[in-house]
Amino acid sequence: MSYAAAMGRAIHVRLDELSEGAMAHLHNCGMTDSEAVRTALIECAASRITPQALRAEMEQLAADEADVANSLDVLRFMESLEPPDQKAGA
Repeated sequence: MSYAAAMGRAIHVRLDELSEGAMAHLHNCGMTDSEAVRTALIECAASRITPQALRAEMEQLAADEADVANSLDVLRFMESLEPPDQKAGA
């Protein structure tokens, strides 16, 4: 495996005054530029997962009739694999 493949994609950014201040703060906390950017990306993405976004995704999935049918087929198949004494809450 090459070093580039192990490290992932490189990016280049220009920081504005506010971002420079935030980066200075993170440096003071012991983070490198790379650690700060990776952490910020992960935390930002996680903060965007709202209950409304999850609800919208669930509604979109529920509206996909082919996917729902496929899910029901898989559920029925998985239930058929259960031992007889486990079926129907026995």
